[in-house]
Amino acid sequence: MTDLLPSPDMSPDAGPYWDAAKENRFLLQNCDACGEWRFVPSHLCTHCGSDKTSWKEPSGRGVIYSLTTVHRGPTAEFRAYTPYIIVFVDLVEGPRIMTNLIGEGAEHAAIGDAVEVCFEARQGNTKVPQFCLAPKGDAA
Repeated sequence: MTDLLPSPDMSPDAGPYWDAAKENRFLLQNCDACGEWRFVPSHLCTHCGSDKTSWKEPSGRGVIYSLTTVHRGPTAEFRAYTPYIIVFVDLVEGPRIMTNLIGEGAEHAAIGDAVEVCFEARQGNTKVPQFCLAPKGDAA
């Protein structure tokens, strides 16, 4: 497939997340007051309500909590990529993130499989953090 998927809508709160992704880096917010990691980016900590936050690089590892295969994409661009896998990943650091599972073996993934962050190029010189199956023997 030579056509790239469209870039996602990027909220101002998530600017550092998207800037890092362009450099193949995965950043999440971490509360300076209570230490909780969070995703989706927000102005206030959903755990303690603090507005003190830092952007930090988590391990990028996790396990599949849930998954589904999409056979009917929502737009023409996505229909060209069907079937594709959507997963909820429980990150080692705690947050659960909804993303796509891409790469070799994605179609054979199962709940509990170890995954790691990888990056997918999109239109407009952007990249999107996605997840790939971790090499066998690598546990999250």
